[in-house]
Amino acid sequence: MNKNYLSKVEHLLMQVGPRLRTHRLDFKNCFGAVAGHVDGQIFISCGKFGVALRVPPETLAELFREEDVQHLRYFPKGHVKREYAVIPQRILEDHGRIGKLLAQAVKYALGQ
Repeated sequence: MNKNYLSKVEHLLMQVGPRLRTHRLDFKNCFGAVAGHVDGQIFISCGKFGVALRVPPETLAELFREEDVQHLRYFPKGHVKREYAVIPQRILEDHGRIGKLLAQAVKYALGQ
């Protein structure tokens, strides 16, 4: 597992992530990236592309209105992961906003 990607995700979750004490949190390899799972469901991924969140369709639609938000592709010519948005650095640095997006990603992964 790539320790740099894992460290980035762990740091982000410690800074602004939702409280996950009652849930099982795991990290696994995923196409050369690190995927974060809550109770067995992916909610975040980190790799060469940066940090991507798996969020509900309405949140994706809002995010993709912003110029610098990208679709997730694990490989340059690979297929688009439709439920994911690659989050730009400016949003990652906005603790209030990324905290809300992380909470949405966790809820979506848990089917809530």
